[in-house]
Amino acid sequence: MPVRVDVTPNPNALKFTVGTPVGGPKTFVAGQETDDPLAAELLAIDGVTSIFMTADFVTLSKAPEAGWDTITPKATEILERHFAG
Repeated sequence: MPVRVDVTPNPNALKFTVGTPVGGPKTFVAGQETDDPLAAELLAIDGVTSIFMTADFVTLSKAPEAGWDTITPKATEILERHFAG
């Protein structure tokens, strides 16, 4: 299933539905160490400040000055690769 991206009431957060269980609920914050490879890869995207995973979706939050136009394609590629197949 391709990743579906939905807006949230918060302009600094987007919901990425992957269509398969992601585990959780789990929260990851930029600047804190994690041994979760998916979270580490998503937090490495410039501008991403936190990640929330539960059910079949991942919500990314960004810094107010960061742009979704650069974050969204990178995050989508990572999530599609991670949850493919």
